[in-house]
Amino acid sequence: MLGTILAVGLVIAVIGWSLWWWNELWYVVPLKGRCTKLGAKLPPGHMGLPFFGEKLAFFWYFNILRRPNDFINSKRRKYGDNVGMYRSHLYKSPIIIACSQSIIKRVAQSSEEFILEWPTREVLGLHSVSSLLGDHHKRIKSFISNALNSPESVRRIVLLVQPHIAAAFQSWAQKGKVKIFYEMKKVAFVYIGKYVASFEAGLELDTLEQLILGLSKGHRAHPRKIPGTSYYHALQCRKRIVEIFMAELEKRRRDGNNKNDIMDQLMQMKDGQGEYLSDKEVIDNLITMIYFSTHAMAHSVAWSLYFLYKFPQALQKLRDENMKMSMEKHGEYITRDDISKLKYTNKVVDETLRMSGISGLFFRTATDDINLDGYMIPKGWKVLLFVRYIHTDPENYEDPLFFNPDRWDAKSAPGRYPLFGYGQRSCPANMLMRIYLAVFLHHISIGYKWELQNPNARIMYLPTPKPADGLEVSFTKL
Repeated sequence: MLGTILAVGLVIAVIGWSLWWWNELWYVVPLKGRCTKLGAKLPPGHMGLPFFGEKLAFFWYFNILRRPNDFINSKRRKYGDNVGMYRSHLYKSPIIIACSQSIIKRVAQSSEEFILEWPTREVLGLHSVSSLLGDHHKRIKSFISNALNSPESVRRIVLLVQPHIAAAFQSWAQKGKVKIFYEMKKVAFVYIGKYVASFEAGLELDTLEQLILGLSKGHRAHPRKIPGTSYYHALQCRKRIVEIFMAELEKRRRDGNNKNDIMDQLMQMKDGQGEYLSDKEVIDNLITMIYFSTHAMAHSVAWSLYFLYKFPQALQKLRDENMKMSMEKHGEYITRDDISKLKYTNKVVDETLRMSGISGLFFRTATDDINLDGYMIPKGWKVLLFVRYIHTDPENYEDPLFFNPDRWDAKSAPGRYPLFGYGQRSCPANMLMRIYLAVFLHHISIGYKWELQNPNARIMYLPTPKPADGLEVSFTKL
């Protein structure tokens, strides 16, 4: 009997040892020679379990403990504070997790050594600006930036979006209770859908909104094409979105109607060889613009309400500044120039974007074996830029979890605020998001008040941070 127990125990121990070290043996040991040749070593860490890697630990810290920074803190305690990067296995790939501002900045700005390559890039499309490289990426990004971020575009957008925001607030006040995360996506979607592709409110736009919502849940999910997973569902939603856009493209060509919106402009755009963009290129970039714009706008607005409710002193200062502006304007809509004068409002925008962690993770892929501060980043390995950690690190910001817009009186040190990415891969719609949030804050602060129905609601951090109740509030006029 004792012998049987010992035998079973030995078998379990061997299986456990094999599972624990399998990924290390598979991925790390074969790299020893390349490390020696490069004069570097792999960053410290552990590759996790076969198939899963460190996915379970990642999920544990993000959505169970709801302390995502502790995923990094646990590695710092185990492997050292000053390393700045750790090896792991996530998103079906061996990966280097970068968490120091200096390493994140160097990787993000080295576009030839570290190419942008999301594990889930099929969701937005292989021809999306987020997946393209080289001159083609520059051309598409320049077009999007001009369409959304140029001074003339911003001035026009500021005036066009305000009736939508005002109407939404009136509707919310009539309902009495709303879930801000979902309501804001509707508001942003109606405007962006019209601006990008001239879609009018109706069944088709409602269908597209639901499909984009399904797509958004898989964009940052683990990329497993298994029915029932968020990633698989996102790909199914994408197929239907492509069908809708393809039908619209064919209709425009057949009817010859020029609506002079983003879709028309993409259809008339030519590549470096003078050829018109393919339908796939047009559709992938339409999907990308609509997804990122609605997602970022809705989340930034919702988090601003969350933080302002939690920190009433900041809300009062915001009201005072915008009430004064409203009286000077005699109730008229504000302009781009007016927004630049709202100093405290713009600080609220910066603080909201810092704390909300909307885009807390970015991905790159190493194009060669690269020596970075004595550590080797192997060719083909992904690099996860853990930007969220910079935003909430006490070494970068005093009392980082305290919502303090006045901290922006002192300019943030370079590299500490990379919300929109760096250099060539920075977000082409960063100005649009800032302006949209400032316009929203102006209108809500001069006319409405709200109260969180579940002030201690759990925060879910995957796929993107939001309260579990969708930020349900009671909403009334002042």
